[in-house]
Amino acid sequence: MDLKIVSLKERFDAELEKIENMSELDSIRVAYLGKKGSVTELLKGMKELSNEEKKVFGQKVNELKGLVAEKISAKTAELKQKEIEAEINLMPQFDISMPVKLERGSYHPITLVQRECERIFKTMGFTVEDYSEVVTDYECFESLNIPKHHPARDMQDTYYLENGQLLKSQTSAAQNAIYKKYKDALINDGVPIKAIFPGRCFRNEATDACHENTFFQMEGVMVDKNISISNLIYFMKTMLSEVFQKDIKVRLRPGFFPFVEPGFELDISCLICGGDGCPSCKHSGWLELCPCGMIHPEVLKAGGIDPEEYTGFAFGLGLTRLAMMKYGVKDIRDLNSGSLKSLSQFTDDE
Repeated sequence: MDLKIVSLKERFDAELEKIENMSELDSIRVAYLGKKGSVTELLKGMKELSNEEKKVFGQKVNELKGLVAEKISAKTAELKQKEIEAEINLMPQFDISMPVKLERGSYHPITLVQRECERIFKTMGFTVEDYSEVVTDYECFESLNIPKHHPARDMQDTYYLENGQLLKSQTSAAQNAIYKKYKDALINDGVPIKAIFPGRCFRNEATDACHENTFFQMEGVMVDKNISISNLIYFMKTMLSEVFQKDIKVRLRPGFFPFVEPGFELDISCLICGGDGCPSCKHSGWLELCPCGMIHPEVLKAGGIDPEEYTGFAFGLGLTRLAMMKYGVKDIRDLNSGSLKSLSQFTDDE
């Protein structure tokens, strides 16, 4: 039986030496380590051995199995390295000594506005969080007090995926995770939850001058004891005056959002038309910028926070619309057009 092990090892080494690609390597792996592989077949001959011989022989077969697996792993690394080197050799060669003409690029206007907002909120003690664009139904709806079949879901034409997940239709989808991440510091150490989380959102919208199917928002939340609407208004007014470098005329009007109570729409006077009315503001003179309100008790509960002891506010700032106001972009579709002629006019001091 020992001769069979030795013979099999020598045969494996000889075949492994000839392997030149990953497909051949996988075939030899199956041939030796598969359910019907050569190493496995050795164990079938143990029926004729005594118990002591079975123990010794079984140990030797396992050693062979481990050796084969180790050599296959090493060969895998070797072949992958060769593939990388081959790709590098196929790449065009550049003469780094040749002079080149580099034209200065520019950041996208939404990127500029997002960075500016992040800077402003950081100075007010907010942390900046990131979150996935593909989320679960629980994150986007159920944790936000929007159960299945709730009519409020009709407000958002959501893109669902075959696996039951969905493309994030609102940055509010990160709220539950943020509360759970920071609730211990809030409850045990008295540190307020103050966070913003910008991101890209998706809705199956009919596009026009003020609607797009892909847009950017920035969610913001603050949770502590005795938080009120006045705190919300203060932070939003401060942020807008910093972004536009002047006082901005705003208004609050009642709005329904299941995850806040009471809920508001924060509008700003349209800076494109000066409040006279244009396609960007639907000829109303006002632009809906920031749905907001006091966080609903059920949303706080879902995040592990006692609504009897803590309150908070949340807002969903439209970064895309904010960029339109700041830079005078009249049609929201220009921002996703990829037109360098339209976008190259925006520069950054960085």
